[in-house]
Amino acid sequence: MKKSKRRKLDIVVISDVHLGTFGCRATELHNYLKTINPKTLILNGDIIDIWQFNKRYFPKSHMKVIKQLMSFITSNTKVYYVTGNHDETLRRFKGFRLGSFEIVNKVVLDIDGKKGWFFHGDVFDVTMQHSKWLAKLGGVGYDSLIMLNTAVNWISERLGYNRLSFSKRIKNSVKSALKFINNFEITAAEIAIDSNYQYVVCGHIHQPEMKVIENEKGKTMYLNSGDWIENLTALEYNEKEWKIYEYEKDELAKKIPNDITINDPESIKASQSNSQLFNDLLQEFNIQKSSK
Repeated sequence: MKKSKRRKLDIVVISDVHLGTFGCRATELHNYLKTINPKTLILNGDIIDIWQFNKRYFPKSHMKVIKQLMSFITSNTKVYYVTGNHDETLRRFKGFRLGSFEIVNKVVLDIDGKKGWFFHGDVFDVTMQHSKWLAKLGGVGYDSLIMLNTAVNWISERLGYNRLSFSKRIKNSVKSALKFINNFEITAAEIAIDSNYQYVVCGHIHQPEMKVIENEKGKTMYLNSGDWIENLTALEYNEKEWKIYEYEKDELAKKIPNDITINDPESIKASQSNSQLFNDLLQEFNIQKSSK
C-alpha cells in the first residue's frame, strides 16, 4: 500500500499486543498499521510479552509488526513505548532514545490545549502489586485459553460460523471481573481529575472504552485502547476528536493480502534465536535509515 493512501492521524494508541504469544493477532495489526500515517504513535504497554516470550515462537507475522513499527520511527513519527507489566523488564531502560523512539513509563501530552495522561494501568492492579507470581500464573492460563479459542475459531470459520471469544464471555458474565473493570476506570479517572488531566488513556484490562467520568471535583475523558488478542482495537485522535478504531469494521485493512497462512511453518515455529531477531531488527533499522 502506498504511503499517500494511508490515513493521516495526529495520535494513535495501541496496547496489549502480546507479541510472542499464540493469541496475538499480529497479521491483523500489521494490516492496520499499513493503513495509517500517525504523527505520534503511543505503544501503551504489553507490546512484546516478555513474561511468556519463547525464542522458539516468534513467527514471521510478529516480526513484520516490529518492522512496521520501525518504519514509523525512521519516517520521523514520534513513537513512545510505554512499559506495561508483561514487558516490565524494559522499565530499566526508561529514558532510552533512538531517533524519534523513546521508552517511558508514562506520557503527558498537550493535545490541542488539553492535557492527556497516557500509562499502561497495571499500577492499579492489586495482583500485580502484591502477588506477581499469581498474576503471571493467570497470564499463562489466559494464554492457554486463547490458544484453545484460536483452534476453535479456526474450525468455526471454516464451517461458516462466527468467531467466538471465551475470555470475553467469561469477563462479561463474572461480577467480580465487571467490578474490577469499573473500579479500574473510576480510579484512573479520579487521579486524572485531581491532576487536572482532561484525558486519561490506559490499556491493561483489554476493554476498549471511551467515556466521560465525573465527580464532585470535575470531569475527565477516560479512554482505553483495548487489545490485539480479542477486540482488535486502537485509539485514534484526529481533528480534535477521539475515536475507538475497530479492525472488524475496517474493510480496507481486511482486504490487504495476507501472505501468512496457517500452513506456513514460520507462522507456527520460528527458527531464529533471540540474538538473530535482534540483529535482524538492527539491520532493518540501518537499511531504512540509509535509504532516506
